[in-house]
Amino acid sequence: MSSRPEPRMPRSLRAALTDVLADGLRSLRRNESALPDNARRNLLRGSLSLGGLSLLSGCQLVDEASVESALMKVSRFNDRAQAALFGPDRLAPTYPDSMIVRPFPFNAFYGEEAAPDVAADDWRLEVGGKVGDRGRWNLAALRQLPQTAHTTRHICVEGWSAIGNWGGVPLGTFLRRVGADLGAKYVDFRCADGYHTSLDMPTALHPQTLLVLDQDGAPLPRRNGAPLKLRVPTKLGYKNPKHIVALTVTDAYPGGYWEDQGYNWFGGS
Repeated sequence: MSSRPEPRMPRSLRAALTDVLADGLRSLRRNESALPDNARRNLLRGSLSLGGLSLLSGCQLVDEASVESALMKVSRFNDRAQAALFGPDRLAPTYPDSMIVRPFPFNAFYGEEAAPDVAADDWRLEVGGKVGDRGRWNLAALRQLPQTAHTTRHICVEGWSAIGNWGGVPLGTFLRRVGADLGAKYVDFRCADGYHTSLDMPTALHPQTLLVLDQDGAPLPRRNGAPLKLRVPTKLGYKNPKHIVALTVTDAYPGGYWEDQGYNWFGGS
């Protein structure tokens, strides 16, 4: 009795998957010295192949469902590795104002004409979860807090980047002001356009992470996230939500709009 042959993954899918794994492992190896010893040993045992992906994920790669399961497991591994590499004192590069891109590019999951037009006078930021001072903040109250600005590079997962200048309240300053539990795991953001994403607490407290009120020295424009957006220069663009209306400190994993569709949750740039 002949044995049944193992199903084979389409060659195009194998090639694409190999590229994804190769890019991820090359990125980790560039920062290998910053990894803890146990993580470094696991990385060196990996290989840039589908066999390596199968080993890392524990999945047999035979069809799209098994590939999806494997990729999600590798994505979670990637999140843990990026978190190990992240340091609160490691700053994103800053640039001279002469390098600012004007106008700054629009990017969203909808066209520019559909960007929400939020009335600044009526807008409020709902603050909830593990905080001592739950409530609603208006723009005037936010502007009374200490402000800072930086000129940094926004890096989009789609392959483009642009340098811009952003000003506002350091998120860490705001979290301390509202009595947030700084030992909580996540800060979740909900937006007027239906978007949402979340940060780990160390990234939320990073000195360059801003609640943005101004862009290029003027109030934040509608096309780029008015009246409030988040600027996280240590993260990819999809971790920089716009038109924010709610902030929640939580220990429950909040996910995100793109993260729930398979993007890496940590999203480091």
